[in-house]
Amino acid sequence: MTHESQSNSTDADALEFEYDLAEPPEKVWRTLTVPELLAAWMMPNDISPEIGNRFAFAGPNAPIECEILDAEPERLLRYSWRERLQPGDAARQDPLDSPLDSIVTFTLARTVSGGTHLRIVHDGFARMTVPAVAMAGASCRLSLDATASRKPIAANTPRLLLLAA
Repeated sequence: MTHESQSNSTDADALEFEYDLAEPPEKVWRTLTVPELLAAWMMPNDISPEIGNRFAFAGPNAPIECEILDAEPERLLRYSWRERLQPGDAARQDPLDSPLDSIVTFTLARTVSGGTHLRIVHDGFARMTVPAVAMAGASCRLSLDATASRKPIAANTPRLLLLAA
C-alpha cells in the first residue's frame, strides 16, 4: 500500500512527500541512481551518485544542473537543483532568483515487511511560485487537487518508477 502526504515543515519552502513501497531499499536506490530508470520518472539525466559529482536533467525549457551533496547507498541521496539561465534571459539577473534553485533529499528506510519508507523533501522549491506550476514546468508531473486540501499530489508516484527497476 502506498501512502503519500505533504507534511507541515518548519521550512515553509519545503515540499515533503512520504511513500510506503513494497520494494526493498536496494531497488528504490537503483531507481533513484540509474540514469535510465530515473529518467522514466523525472527527466533524461546523467546522474552518478557520488558526492561532488555534477549531473543535469534535460528540463523542458532549460537544463537543470545538479550536484550530489550526500549519498549513502540504499539510505540517503541529496542533491542541489539549479535551473541554468538561458542566454538573453534578462528577466532574472541573479541565478539565485530561480524558483528551481533548491535541494532535493530522498531518505530510504527499510520497513518491517522488507519494503521501503521513502521520504522526499524538496527544500526551497516553493518560495517563489505555486508548487504545482513549478513542478509541472520541471516535468516532475505534479498536480494540484483544487477540490480537497489544496496540497500537491504526485501524479506518478515512485511506484511507476519501480516498475522498470
